Amino acid sequence: MLLSTFLVEDKPDIRDTVLQNMPALAPIVFIGHAESEDAARQWLKQHDRHWQLAIVDLLLAQGSGFGVLKDCQARHPEQKVVVLTSYSEPNIAKQCLQLGADRVFNKNSELDGLVEFCKAHAENLDSKRRALH
Repeated sequence: MLLSTFLVEDKPDIRDTVLQNMPALAPIVFIGHAESEDAARQWLKQHDRHWQLAIVDLLLAQGSGFGVLKDCQARHPEQKVVVLTSYSEPNIAKQCLQLGADRVFNKNSELDGLVEFCKAHAENLDSKRRALH
């Protein structure tokens, strides 16, 4: 199963790298992306049930990933939100988790962890679907 994934990243080089390379590594398909907090919040509101994973950067050209995390607090149980940031100090990670992030990954050193998280989430959703049928 492929996870319908939404990406929030404002830096074009990083965004393009993630969009191009992650689907080869993890069971995901990108169905949208946003560069700002406002655009991300609007997309998520309009596509309430259409995504299973959101990957959110914290520092954006407009707004921040913290506002996106706040909006995602009322998401459905099958939807996961992870933070992918260069600023993953313990206090930042703690704040993200308090705002409802499922995990926090460092862009520079934890991409393998993000890939494993995606695989586990896809596997979990797949087994729940099989159990229903």
